[in-house]
Amino acid sequence: MRILLLITLFNLGGLTRAMSQIDSFAIRYSECFDSLKIILENNLEFKRGVFLVENSYISGMDYQIFDNTIKQLARIATAWQESNPLKNYHYNDSDNLHKNLSIYKLLKDTIRLLQKNNSEIVLLPYSYDFVDFMGRTNWSNMFVTKLLSTNRGNCHSLPYLYKILADELNASCWLSLAPNHIYIKNRCKKDGWYNTELTSGNFPTDAWITASGYVPLAAIQNGIYLDTLSNQQAIALCVLDLAKAYEFKTKNYYDGFILKCCNLVLQFHPMNVQAILLQAETLKHIYERQRKNRSSIATETYQKMEELYIKLFDLGYREMPEKMYLQWLKSVIKERNKNF
Repeated sequence: MRILLLITLFNLGGLTRAMSQIDSFAIRYSECFDSLKIILENNLEFKRGVFLVENSYISGMDYQIFDNTIKQLARIATAWQESNPLKNYHYNDSDNLHKNLSIYKLLKDTIRLLQKNNSEIVLLPYSYDFVDFMGRTNWSNMFVTKLLSTNRGNCHSLPYLYKILADELNASCWLSLAPNHIYIKNRCKKDGWYNTELTSGNFPTDAWITASGYVPLAAIQNGIYLDTLSNQQAIALCVLDLAKAYEFKTKNYYDGFILKCCNLVLQFHPMNVQAILLQAETLKHIYERQRKNRSSIATETYQKMEELYIKLFDLGYREMPEKMYLQWLKSVIKERNKNF
């Protein structure tokens, strides 16, 4: 009897700890959502939004350390500018172009820093990590903090870090979306718009991205791909990241959190097809549970889900298979190597 009681107490203790962890997790994500909402509504720092989302997933990170790392990289970019004056560019946006060039060099080239004692520090370029590049196994592979600690990232963390550094240096640049992909759009007075592809360090044209990257014409015409994102729309991506992290950790489609995130994203970025897709997929899970339980509102949920899938199709959204995306990534790098 005593052994049975001890086993029961042990099991209850384990259950209590598990429930406590779940409650702590739910509170952490709810608080992050509230903070992101304030950042989004007031068009504040993208950097802060990125950190909050990543810390919600990992927990216990120090913002001051993260911020100091960003500031240090920004100082290195500024030092590179001072050591490498911009030549043969006489337009009045030269300072902005020079800042963007310094960020590009910092991320995609080897930087050598000479110390006061004449010793040299070598900073290697950030490279693309093909291992779990879509965060299927570990969502933290999408994180800027992972990129900073390993020097290896993907088409999520690399453009995020680029924008964070551009904001730090007061340089203009824009995140832009393609199927399964994020890259940077820049503009200068001499050449107009140009793209910076951090996967390879190349500068592909819109035509090349369209032809090689599974982008239908309707998707471009409707503004879901190859368009510039405002700072608020970039912060909205952080809210979408929060929803995806929550999905990855909990697979809980039923408590309303994921839908709440999607609704906030779409309030500031109505053409965010990934948010529309996640909304539709979440309603699909809800519908399947309602149908199983013979719920009276299952038909209504199905209609909402169907409307979203139709909307995605009409906007020109087509899902790019992961294998095809991997082939595309390799083709981007191969294209760059042809030029060197």
